[in-house]
Amino acid sequence: MPEIVWDSKLYDKQHHFVSDYGADVLQWLAPKPGEDILDVGCGTGRLAAQIAETGAVVVGTDASTDMVANAKTAYPQLNFEVVNATQLPYNEQFDAIFSNATFHWIENQNALAEGLFKSLKIGGRLVAEFGGKGNVKSITDAITDAAEQLGLADKVQSNFWFFPSVSTYSTLLESKGFEVEQVWLFDRPTKLIGEEGMYVWINQFAQHAFKTLTKEQAESIKNLAVDILKPDYFINGEWVADYRRLRVKAIKKA
Repeated sequence: MPEIVWDSKLYDKQHHFVSDYGADVLQWLAPKPGEDILDVGCGTGRLAAQIAETGAVVVGTDASTDMVANAKTAYPQLNFEVVNATQLPYNEQFDAIFSNATFHWIENQNALAEGLFKSLKIGGRLVAEFGGKGNVKSITDAITDAAEQLGLADKVQSNFWFFPSVSTYSTLLESKGFEVEQVWLFDRPTKLIGEEGMYVWINQFAQHAFKTLTKEQAESIKNLAVDILKPDYFINGEWVADYRRLRVKAIKKA
């Protein structure tokens, strides 16, 4: 996972759409009372709490200590642990694994998929949604364009995230033993909060792109990227990000 500092309070305040949209994925999970369910990349715990309301027993994990601390404070009755998603320590423990907006942050996809498979009981299911092929392409293109205009292209990290196609991700899961039951790549234009919404989004989610730059250089690129995006993505006083999501359901067969 790229180095990124998560501000859990800002995340809930400015980017709560992440968990709001994630609630829709729960329909594919269809949790049942008494099931043991792992939420990988639980963030501030909102979706884990919704899963627990069905009567399932939930363990939420996240690599961010700040996120987990926030989740424990908000939902003290639930179990949250600081765990790197590529180092899941579980062995056939869960009936289902759920994840929302996490997998695209992870560089070692082989270790992730192997850990997910190992953590599930035979017959267990994986339900996940994350950025798919073409996700936020306008934003990454604008950052690259801004860096080129400012003569800083060689200092910006251009390979931001893992945004796979349907075939790429299905093949990965099948290579680890999963049977892919459903997979869907779809556009989901997402509104960002406030006139500064795009700048705040870039500052939170794309901060790793600027790690080799000075603060002044980074700010120049961010501000120019926002100017580049504004004519097409600041609509009727609201910012819209061009999200594309990949949603998958896969089964661990015997």
